[in-house]
Amino acid sequence: MAEKLQEQIYIIPLRDVKRAPRWKRSNTAIKDIRKYLSRHMKSADVKLDMSINEHIWERGSQKPPSRIRVRAMKFEDGQVQAELAEE
Repeated sequence: MAEKLQEQIYIIPLRDVKRAPRWKRSNTAIKDIRKYLSRHMKSADVKLDMSINEHIWERGSQKPPSRIRVRAMKFEDGQVQAELAEE
């Protein structure tokens, strides 16, 4: 795998998922996380770890968390990999 260029911890607000229908809120939260990391890490190739997915879907599709803490790593080839940051 390519060398790691930068590593950053982000606290991503997910309050805006309330604009989505109740049954689509966790889906919207995952899309918002990808969009946030794409914008802040300046890369279109964003891979999310299963731990992020499990944390978002923990309370079902209607009640995602209001914010999530994520560790994002950008590699030489432009790919961004994100995982849930430990508290």
